[in-house]
Amino acid sequence: MGRPIKKNRMSASYDGGGMAGKNTIQVTSYFPEGGSATTDATTYIVSQRGSRRFKVHQANSTEAIYTLKAVASGSLAAGEFCVQVILDDSTVAYVEKFYNNIVHYVTAAGATGSIPYTLGAEGSDEEADSGKGSINVI
Repeated sequence: MGRPIKKNRMSASYDGGGMAGKNTIQVTSYFPEGGSATTDATTYIVSQRGSRRFKVHQANSTEAIYTLKAVASGSLAAGEFCVQVILDDSTVAYVEKFYNNIVHYVTAAGATGSIPYTLGAEGSDEEADSGKGSINVI
């Protein structure tokens, strides 16, 4: 599995708007089995199950295991989710794989690479750290 994500970047509980889940990696979109692609600002990663398998807290307050895919929301299939990363040059990319402090990414044009990442709120990517990607938090 490689180096797992630090536990402080995920949250094991959600308390309906309190501190649980805050400052954790936000899921851009997910596609539940038997449903359709869903985008919600309160969906986040709870725990890591494998190099690309994660337990995700969904908008309806349930949790399920999803596979991370480096594709845009409209290209997800059932059981998959995506996380968007804004690169230091403001390019939008999707995380292919998380490591402790680095992500492997794929852009919409198909370019791939690795970059250290920081966690920041929506809109804070305009002041991104040089050489680092920015991933939204809830």
